[in-house]
This record gives sequence, C-alpha cells and structure tokens, in this order.
Amino acid sequence: MRISRNILRTTAVAGLAAVTLAACGGTASEARPSRAEATAKPTVVLVHGAWADGSSWAPVADRLQGAGFTVDIEPNPLRGLASDVRYLKDYLASVAGPVVLVGHSYGGMVITAAATGNANVKALVYVNAYIPQQGDTIEKLTAAQPGSALDPKKSIDAVPIRDASGKDIDVDVYVKRAEFARLFAAGIPAGTAAALAASQRPLTLSSLTEPFTAVPAWTTIPSWAFIGSADRVLPPNEQQVMAGRAHAHVVRGPAPHLSMVSSPTAVTAVISDAARQR
Repeated sequence: MRISRNILRTTAVAGLAAVTLAACGGTASEARPSRAEATAKPTVVLVHGAWADGSSWAPVADRLQGAGFTVDIEPNPLRGLASDVRYLKDYLASVAGPVVLVGHSYGGMVITAAATGNANVKALVYVNAYIPQQGDTIEKLTAAQPGSALDPKKSIDAVPIRDASGKDIDVDVYVKRAEFARLFAAGIPAGTAAALAASQRPLTLSSLTEPFTAVPAWTTIPSWAFIGSADRVLPPNEQQVMAGRAHAHVVRGPAPHLSMVSSPTAVTAVISDAARQR
C-alpha cells in the first residue's frame, strides 16, 4: 500500500502541534477536516525563519488544520539565500494545486524569490518577515529603521563550518540562549521560550549579507503582512515600509518576533483571509 506524501505530512504536523501546544498550555484540536474539506481549500505552506525550526509553526498549523486546510511545513535548510530558494522551489513543485505561501522572518526572503513564476502560488503571507526587493540584504533591512536589539557582538554565538579537509568555508550563527527570550519571545511563557532557544537551528553568517537578486514575487502575487508591534529583531516600522512597497494587506498586533507562537489565532486569521481572497 502506498502512503501519499501529503498524508504523511499532515500526520507529522498534527503530532508536532500537539507537542508544542502542550508546552504552551493548550491542546490540539481533536476534529480533523474530511478529505473533501481539505481539497476544497488551498494548501498552506509554512516556511520558518532563522534560529527556528518547523515546531515554531505548530500552534498555527493546528488551527489551520482544524479549519480544513492541508498544511505543509517546509524544513528551511538555512544554508544561504540562493540555496534555500532552490530548495523551496523544488519543494513547491511537489505540492499539487493552489498554494498560500507563508514566511516568517528570514523565511520572507526565501518565499519572495521561490514563488516567482510559480502559477500555483496564489497568495503570499509575511509574518514579522522580510519583504525584499532587488539588492536588499538581511543586514541592510534590519538596520534600515531604528529599533532592532539584535547586536551581533552581544547576541550571537558563532561556530565555524569546515569542509572535509578542515578548511573554513562559512560560519554558523546562533542566538545566545540568555538573549533569545528577550529578543524573540517577549511575553511567551518562559518554559516555551527556553525550549525554542534550545531547539533553534543556525543560519550561515554569509546569509546576512547575501543580496536578493530575483524579481520579487509580490510584484505579481497578492500579499498580506502580519506586523508584531513588539518585535525587537526586525523593527515594526521597517516591516511597515516593506509591506507598503509590496502593496500588502497589513494587520498589526501586539506581538514579539515569534508572533506565530505568541498570537497564533491572529496569525491564522491573516492566513485564512489570504486564502479566501486568492
């Protein structure tokens, strides 16, 4: 018997949601959509950002599945912008039918390039995310407006990346655990923030200065943006500037950088709105 990839994905995400929601003091929905309900809606593909993994999307994934959506959480490699874009492009090629593509933080850089030219992607949703245009970098956009408390000298730990011969080829950067909650998770329960800090996946240092070179997908695909007004990583004012030039439908909320963990109901509402108006 052959088991479909989407069934495997949905099962895995459901289990992941239950674990993460338990850590947040919640419970996963018991009712799941029927096959007919799931196929009547677009697939929602969630792309996490730097210093995170797919579990950061679990509270949102649970709510979307409860509302009848098929949900895929793409395992963003975080190995460099061009490389991560190629991976997501290939990943999207395996998803049949219409897609609502959602990116958090650095994931916004990735979805903005990967969706270009993909007719199945009907809407882009940016959650406390970078919305780049050609020539932009993570470093440039983070510093474009005052307000970011992410200080590379104080907030980051570095681990060299070496090839098989021992030659240094890049550096992996992590957020210091002592800084993680203050920067990313203000207002999130301490135990949940500690678990997120412990499970973070690193970004390559070179990713911070790698320029965005693609034609931005938001030039042809409708966009939505959720802006967390308590974000200490990517200044809310810069998020507003980026959303404005992308002509995105903007929703603001009193959330930190990890808004999908602190305010999953509000973030889910924005994604659902994008799905309805595609």
